[in-house]
Amino acid sequence: MPLWVRGSTRVERRPSTAASFRSLFVALGRTVDMRIVVVDNHGQFTHLEQRALRDAGVDAAIVDNATPPTEVDADGFVLSGGPDIERAGECAAYLASDRPVLGICLGMQVMAAELGGSVGPGDYGGYADVTVEVLDPDDRLVGSLAPETRVWASHADEVKTVPDGFDRVARSDVCEVEAMTERAGDRFGVQWHPEVSHTERGQEVFENFIAVCRS
Repeated sequence: MPLWVRGSTRVERRPSTAASFRSLFVALGRTVDMRIVVVDNHGQFTHLEQRALRDAGVDAAIVDNATPPTEVDADGFVLSGGPDIERAGECAAYLASDRPVLGICLGMQVMAAELGGSVGPGDYGGYADVTVEVLDPDDRLVGSLAPETRVWASHADEVKTVPDGFDRVARSDVCEVEAMTERAGDRFGVQWHPEVSHTERGQEVFENFIAVCRS
């Protein structure tokens, strides 16, 4: 069985982190009807993504991106941000699942690259406060934010072209693809970080994703 290695300590990895959360909630007598797992790409805000989901009333767990989706019990997945697309682990396998997927920053870039779009360096690196124009007010993920919203985003790397079957649903003056949605599926991406307090109405993005997972 695979092992976690942390310092000099070797810890056996449980087959399903989300399944263990389900057992804990049952033991506590609490009812949970929705479970979303955050796949950790070693980003600094991953824990905030988990908190945002829990604040929206669903069970949320974090798993390392080395964990294959076959070991995870969930109704949807969030691919977190992170520093390096080369360290995206098993993220591509999550994209092949039959459950909704939301990619945030690096997670969106992995989604685009794996599905036939393109990713490249942005003209504006580092984090900044950005005004995003929502292009489709009917979009399931970001349409409710129309006509525009303020976000906190890094553009060191960004999606340059969306994959076939996806629509560009938000843009800004510094990035032409701030968000994308799969037309006939349930895969979504945002360049910005909806989980941080600097982003206006970020919680709404998570609530919209949860609504997709429930549908």
